[in-house]
Formats: sequence, structure tokens, C-alpha cells
Amino acid sequence: MAPERRQRGKRLAFIAGGIISSVALACAPGYTVGIVRDGEPPPAAATPLTPEVPSVPTPAEPVPSVPTPEVPTPFVPAPQTPPAPAEPTDPAASTSPSAAPAPAKAPAIGAYLDFGPRGVRRIEQLSEWLDGTELRVGHTYLPGDRWNNIEGSPGFLEDWAKWRQEKDDRMFVLNVPMLEKNEEGVGDTEVAALLKQGAAGDFDSHFTKLAERLVALGVPDTVIVLGWEMNGTTYTHRCGPDPESWKTYWKKIVTAMRAVPGQKFSFDFTPSRGRDAVPWTDCYPGDDVVDIVGMDSYDQPRGMSFDEQVKEPYGLQAHVDFAAAHNKPVSYPEWGLFRNGDNEEYMRRMLEWMDEKKPLYNTVTDYCPHGVWQCKQNPEASEVYRKLLSGRTENPTPEPTEPVTPPTCSPLELGDWVEYWLGGKLCVRFDWWQEKNRS
Repeated sequence: MAPERRQRGKRLAFIAGGIISSVALACAPGYTVGIVRDGEPPPAAATPLTPEVPSVPTPAEPVPSVPTPEVPTPFVPAPQTPPAPAEPTDPAASTSPSAAPAPAKAPAIGAYLDFGPRGVRRIEQLSEWLDGTELRVGHTYLPGDRWNNIEGSPGFLEDWAKWRQEKDDRMFVLNVPMLEKNEEGVGDTEVAALLKQGAAGDFDSHFTKLAERLVALGVPDTVIVLGWEMNGTTYTHRCGPDPESWKTYWKKIVTAMRAVPGQKFSFDFTPSRGRDAVPWTDCYPGDDVVDIVGMDSYDQPRGMSFDEQVKEPYGLQAHVDFAAAHNKPVSYPEWGLFRNGDNEEYMRRMLEWMDEKKPLYNTVTDYCPHGVWQCKQNPEASEVYRKLLSGRTENPTPEPTEPVTPPTCSPLELGDWVEYWLGGKLCVRFDWWQEKNRS
């Protein structure tokens, strides 16, 4: 078999050489014939064709040696006016083309649907209601009643961790109280004393345990919404009774959680919109311990228009301006309807606002009176939400483009074997007569 293969190789090589000679002679001057590889533009002026014997590539495994094909050199007449030599190329000036940048991810959207396993299951159901829009954010809250729950009691976080791990681009957002008895109406004097204890490091161990559990569950990149709405009066972890101790306590918590091996947490500083009890800027603990500047923004108080929500002191515009000044992304962990009922204008304007400002993520609070899917008392706003968010995709598939064909070249089909030795397709240019007339 091997001898027959070698003889056939000689015959094919001879045929290839004959074809080259015939085409060259038939198409007038030698520079009207050139080799053009798929996808390359035709040459401006080809140099006289002098075939070289290509080297045989070294195979990965030993094979019987193949003699070099004897390719007869065809006669190619020299052009009447030789083309000017190409200018030398400076190797230092040439750079390899950079890869096309990957499409930017759209801001992640989600909803608070329930604190436990039902909340996980409802993510897919809400996505179906939105005609397949992908909900990339899962959002829940740790109970703030006692310290062992703030530590992430066993069994509470497993379902959320499994959901997060199913896709790499998902985001798990976890609201973490800073103090126990968080919704039990603790007075300012006691709150101030607790904040001083926290600033002294008395509660660090609770947050170390939480961080260790999150890492062990495989969600080390959890977004931690720590001490949310600290500028108000609702929660024990509020800032107002002692802002300086509050800020020091925040730093202690972040330092303790970041000290856990394997963690990649992001810490989200999230006040409520407006001044509330204290200006939320008075509670900001510093750029080194904050990764995201969030805002909880419900449709309240009664009678306030969306434009007023934007322009009020410490409102929506102040929020994005503050984040930009500190080089932080924004987020909206909680938002939704409230004091102004089924307000379709608020819903439309808030969604448009977020489309414009590109938060890292947003999660609507989806229960009554705030919600749009699980709350049936807001049909008008619900329809707006569904219409504006249905069918969204993260990275639209680009439309296919037509392959580029050299405009003045007609490639000859000589077969794979011949084209391999030639280094590409043999191409007859249509404009050879123009080159001849120019010369």
C-alpha cells in the first residue's frame, strides 16, 4: 500500500503543477494569479509565482516517511512593470487583534417571594409569569429574633445555597440583622448601649459563625445587606442613637466576616429613601468596608409623586450621586407599591429609573401591599411590571452575518490535497485586464 500511495502523490503533484501552469498562461500576466485564503481580501498586486516545496508537518505519532513530492516549476512570464517592493513592517508596531469584548451582563433582577424554601420554588413560577425572563437574584432575610438565627441556623440556608449553585451567574442576597431582638421596639438608650458593645467587638463571633456557614454551604460570594434601613426607627440595629458607634460596629462585622478563609462577600449599605430619622449619609461607615450602596425605595409617603421621590433630600438622585462619588455600584434590595395604592405611574417610572441607572441588582418586595405577582390588589401596576419585564434576555444572540467573499476573485476547486500543498485556494482575479491596462 505504501508504494502505491507514494506514486499517486507524484502524479497528483505533477497534475497540480500542470494546472498552475495552465491557469497562469491562460490568465495573461503572472501577477493576475494568486493564492487567496478564505476570508482574506484579494492582493493588490501579486508577486510572480514561484512555488516552493512545503515542508511536511510532523505528526503526533510515528508514521512511515513520505517522500517529498516532486513539483515541476511552471513557466510564469515576468510582468512588464514589476510591482514596487512592500515596505518593511516594524514588528514592534504590529499588535495581535484583541478578542471582542463579551456582552455586558444586564442588571440582575429578582423578587423577595418568601423567606424559606417556598421563596426558592416561587422564583421559577414568577419567571414563567414573566414569559421566561430570567430571575438571577434570590433574596431572603435572616430572622433577627435571637443570635443563633442571625448566625444562620442549620437548615435555613441550604435551599438557597442549592439554588445559587445551579448557575454561575446567579446572585444570592441575604439581609443580615446587626442585633438580636431586631423588631421588638427596643428603646434608644438600650440601642446605644448595644451599639457600643458591638463597636468593642463583643458580637464578632456571631458573624464569624455566619461567614463560616455561608462558605461551607458553597455561597462565599453572598451579597450581605447588613443593618438595612439604619436611618429609620423600625429596627434595633438603627444608627440614630449613636452613629459613631454604629459605624465602628459595622466595620467590626465586616472585618470578622472577611477574615474567614474562602469568603468573597459583598457588603451592601442600604438605607431607606429620604432623610427618615437621621440623614443616611451620617451612617456611612467608609469605602473600605462597603462594596455596594443600596436603597430601599417604596412608593411613600402618601401623595408624593415619583419626581419628588427623585429630587427630595437623600432621595433617589442623591443616592446615585453619592454612590458615583464613592465609586460604588447601586442596588435596590427592596422596592414596591405602598401608601399610594395601585400606582401604575410609580411602577413604570421606577422600572424606567432602574433601566437608566443600571443597578447591580433589584428585588421587588412581592407581597401585599407592595407586590405585583402574589398581591392581587394591584392589577394596574402588576400589568405594567409584567409588560415591561416579560421576555427579557440577558445577552441577545447576534444575528448571523454573511461570509465575506473577495469581490474580484474566483477560487478554483482543486481538491483538498492540492490546496493543502498550495497553502490555500488558487484564485483567478477578474480584474487582471485592469492591471494590464494600468501598466
